[in-house]
Amino acid sequence: MTSSRSTTPPQPDHPGAASRSAADMYQVGDRIALEHTSDPHTRLRPGDEGTVRRYDPDQQVLEVAWDSGSQLSMLLGAGDRVRRLPEAGWQWVLDALREAGAEAGRNAAQWWAQDTIGGRARGDVTATAREVLTQIEAAAGQDIDGLPAADRDGLAAGRARYAEHAPPDAPQWEGLTGQQCDQARWAWCDGFDDAVEAEAARLCRVVLHPDGDDRDLRHVYPERVRLGGPGVFAGDWAWTPNPAGDMRIPVGFVGTLVDHWNGWAVFTCTRQVAEAIVAEQQEARDRYWQDLTGRGVPEPLRERLTDESLARMWFDGDTIVADETRVHADPAAVHRITPDGDGRYVMGGAWAWTPVHPYACDRIAGKIPDPPPAGAPANPVESAPGA
Repeated sequence: MTSSRSTTPPQPDHPGAASRSAADMYQVGDRIALEHTSDPHTRLRPGDEGTVRRYDPDQQVLEVAWDSGSQLSMLLGAGDRVRRLPEAGWQWVLDALREAGAEAGRNAAQWWAQDTIGGRARGDVTATAREVLTQIEAAAGQDIDGLPAADRDGLAAGRARYAEHAPPDAPQWEGLTGQQCDQARWAWCDGFDDAVEAEAARLCRVVLHPDGDDRDLRHVYPERVRLGGPGVFAGDWAWTPNPAGDMRIPVGFVGTLVDHWNGWAVFTCTRQVAEAIVAEQQEARDRYWQDLTGRGVPEPLRERLTDESLARMWFDGDTIVADETRVHADPAAVHRITPDGDGRYVMGGAWAWTPVHPYACDRIAGKIPDPPPAGAPANPVESAPGA
């Protein structure tokens, strides 16, 4: 209900005419709570909350949109008392504008993707996706060339966005202070720009990930792999040119780094990943065999050259057998790798394994674990991570 009380300002000798400080000033959008009112007819009670619609410092009249629906004005000079709610008020308007900007940013990024890495793009979209994702990950808040960006300077655009996206009970643009106008524009633009980068990065990860996964894989980038932490591993012999001539890794293997040997990685992996390693070794032998065939090498020589270049590997029950007798010209060079108590296999030793970039792999064997939660160690030691 609207107050019918007199709004005549108190005279200098009126007990309510105390001097006013900056703390007594209210901004449109401030959230306040009622402490006391002298209106005998209102249903408002101490503790009821509302939003400041207007404040007249000369009259000391505070117009409030109460959450209960009441429109009772507070006559601060006549004894009514309110208190501000901490970190409330104007912030809820800014939060709504930021979310509206974020929604617009996500839509803009999806349209951008169609022409650059999506269905309407031409050329090698993976190269574009790698370049854009690298820029985003290294940007540190700076604009990325080619990505949609918000108009931060347009006052008219800010007014139009505020009219469209501010909550229905937010104060009118014309009633905002200059600082609030700037905050409103920046909130929408910050939401837009942050969402553009986040959505563009997600779409790039979908293009680059061998399984179409959009998870952030920075925690298993080679430079971030630490002892006790997860990584994607491949042999230094694994790089192979694809039909486009790009050097790629056919399969990367997920595991946990546990040691180094002569500068190479030693990691543990699950039975699933170990089976993929054995299968990829045979496929690598087959590719080399086909290459020798294409060069006209006779079959007996093909077999000898293949055995001298790549070990034979197979499973004997739960044990991996690696026959390198011809690789090293040593009849004793037969290695047996048995699983540990957790069923994991240690891969390393004389083999030149190294952490590789997940986006350099055409396929990844094993499940890359999720990034550690915020505040946790980057690569906590795990007894049996999901690899």
